[in-house]
Amino acid sequence: MADDLAHLDAIAQAQLVRDRKVSPLELVDAAIARIEEVNPKLNAVIIPRFEKAREEARRATKSDAPFAGVPFLLKDLVCASAGDPLHEGMRALRAINNVAPADTYLAAKFRSAGFIFLGKTNTPELGLNVTTEPDAYGPTRNPWNPDHSTGGSSGGSAAAVASRMVAVAHANDGGGSIRIPASECGLVGLKPSRGRVSLGPEIGDAWHGFAIEGVVSRSVRDTAAVLDVISGTMPGDPYCAPAKNSSYLEDTRREPRRLRIGVMRCSPAGAPELHPDCLAAVDETARALESLGHAVDDSYPPALDEPERGQHILGVIACHTRLSLGQIGLLVGRELAANDVEFMTWGLAEIGRAMSAESYVSSIAWLQGWTRRIARWWQEGFDLLLTPTIPHPPPRLGTLNPNPANDDEVRKKILAIVQFTQPYNVTGQPAISLPLVWNRAGLPIGVQLVAKLGAEDQLLQLASQLEQACPWRERQPAVAATVNSSSK
Repeated sequence: MADDLAHLDAIAQAQLVRDRKVSPLELVDAAIARIEEVNPKLNAVIIPRFEKAREEARRATKSDAPFAGVPFLLKDLVCASAGDPLHEGMRALRAINNVAPADTYLAAKFRSAGFIFLGKTNTPELGLNVTTEPDAYGPTRNPWNPDHSTGGSSGGSAAAVASRMVAVAHANDGGGSIRIPASECGLVGLKPSRGRVSLGPEIGDAWHGFAIEGVVSRSVRDTAAVLDVISGTMPGDPYCAPAKNSSYLEDTRREPRRLRIGVMRCSPAGAPELHPDCLAAVDETARALESLGHAVDDSYPPALDEPERGQHILGVIACHTRLSLGQIGLLVGRELAANDVEFMTWGLAEIGRAMSAESYVSSIAWLQGWTRRIARWWQEGFDLLLTPTIPHPPPRLGTLNPNPANDDEVRKKILAIVQFTQPYNVTGQPAISLPLVWNRAGLPIGVQLVAKLGAEDQLLQLASQLEQACPWRERQPAVAATVNSSSK
């Protein structure tokens, strides 16, 4: 039986390898052909490593790994692979051809799982923006409509998966950078609990624990199975997620119990109003949840309406941006100046430079107290929270790049986009964006589900139930691979 490899998820591709119906090299060659066909239209893959991938596929003899021979892409941020470029969206690192000396723990786990890296995907500079349009590599375009953004900061990975270049790709999330691209590209995007996936060995935490690693995929089961292989605290990690003894993939095969789900049908106090398409997506999802037997109430944590959180989050990110520029300056061999980085990056670093140690620690203390106020809502008997992922459909390219003339306006737009995602980077809770709705313009509208700390199993069980009730995997974007790559 011939299976179109472009449309198979990663689990199905790995099964073909185990059944000896296709070889790792055939999977890799087919994926490279798809990238060569589609990437010129989207600019998702910025650093190919095709010949290395082919050689690794030829040497791949271990077919019992969960993703043996499955093609994979790494986002060009944080997750380093030995001997490959690591530019993190920066012109300064691209100019010196910065190369990673070793695998991170995560890259090593991806390799051990059987994935074969085909290259690196585009990202905004240091992952700081919610659109993927870095000066270093140019914009990544949305496969559903190339005039629109893919989101950020995992926009390159999201475009690659949505357009069928690969079935799953690495992503990370410090304020919504897995969930926002998943929403804008029609994918599954899970932000795991803080401490679930290690950032080591070079990084203990990123943005004081806001950032976490993961993937974007087209199926809930792929997301669950990848989480199984990348989870686990490594020696010296500063955080440890609540223990999980069973398999996340097995969780997706179990029906969830009747859940009590709160619904947030409005923006937090002071934030711009929801676009009607996003409100309609939440309402449609709430009805689907009720039809599946769950209890749905209009309720959300009151602390989400506290506007002070924005200034404290900004201060933390600004200080870490300043630190990053200092570290990159050591690699470059000189202190970086304003003309070495993008306007927004320099502006954040300057805020960080001006912030005192007392102010930084005060912001951390405020956010920790706010986290406890958020957690009370779950303690009062709710299992999950349903929200929009972002407050409006995918924006057009070019509308989220700040400069001296539009800085205030664009900053407000960026803060509006992260209003539903960023809170859970602060609290460390797991959250997932699901592609349940498309608007009349054919653009995907993601919805977000949030669980208490450590409860990825609840999210994945419910996500799998929704995937069966409201299937999305047959939808295909306007720009997608047409190379007819089939198994034997």
